[in-house]
Amino acid sequence: MTRHRISLEEFHRMVEAGVFPEDLRLELVEGELLEMSPIGKRHAAKVARLTALFAPLVPEKAILFVQSPLAVGGSELYPDLALLRPREDFYEAELPRARDALLVVEVADTPLDHDLGVKLPLYARAGVAEVWVVDLGGQRVLVHREPQGEGYGQVAVLGPGEALEALGQKVAVEALL
Repeated sequence: MTRHRISLEEFHRMVEAGVFPEDLRLELVEGELLEMSPIGKRHAAKVARLTALFAPLVPEKAILFVQSPLAVGGSELYPDLALLRPREDFYEAELPRARDALLVVEVADTPLDHDLGVKLPLYARAGVAEVWVVDLGGQRVLVHREPQGEGYGQVAVLGPGEALEALGQKVAVEALL
């Protein structure tokens, strides 16, 4: 089987040309197009809760991107939530890049393989400062800080009764689970 890898620029041209149906959820991961799983009601509810928790930070402290594109190296990922550095144009002129992300949150209602084995190394390599992986099945939040190579120097596992903080906004772990 022959694989054809595409660049971020080729992917954007294809999207703009209408090559893909609008309801097709794709991520570009190191040149390969991956179809994302449909979003279930539990996953959607947790993303909605995260959005409500971080909405007060907009636009003074951060711009809130929800299931929207983030250029990570040569990949285009769609984290469930990203807090981005404030910009007057809200990233209309160009998509945000990993360096613009203050926090990325992935909500996992299925096995963690893709989030931890594929996306997390890409975020680390691109220098995303902080990534939370909300593990709904395991009832925990995996907090990754201090990117180093393809991993993170600081990893914490938090459960119910503990709290997280991002940009001065405190979040109880159980609110995410």
